[in-house]
Amino acid sequence: MTNPPSHEHRARVDLPEWMRNPEPPRRTPGRLASDLVDRTPGLRELRRTVWRWQAHRRFSERHPVLSALVSFAFVAATATVLIAGAMYLFGRMREGTL
Repeated sequence: MTNPPSHEHRARVDLPEWMRNPEPPRRTPGRLASDLVDRTPGLRELRRTVWRWQAHRRFSERHPVLSALVSFAFVAATATVLIAGAMYLFGRMREGTL
């Protein structure tokens, strides 16, 4: 075996500057709203009450069948409107009235 003795250590790895001192998180509208809720005692308590009521689970996890049915209906209606609109526009283009 050619294991190095235990008293020898590897050279220290120098990390790039952006890893040693990362930029602070960006101030997005969502984070600003979350900070506002955290600073306001009534809103903070309301948020925690809602979290307890939901048990930290999404609506789709609590009601998977209802979510699937609503999602399917929404996608089907949207696709139908888009296809009908495209067919209408192509028909108007063929007639030359567009």
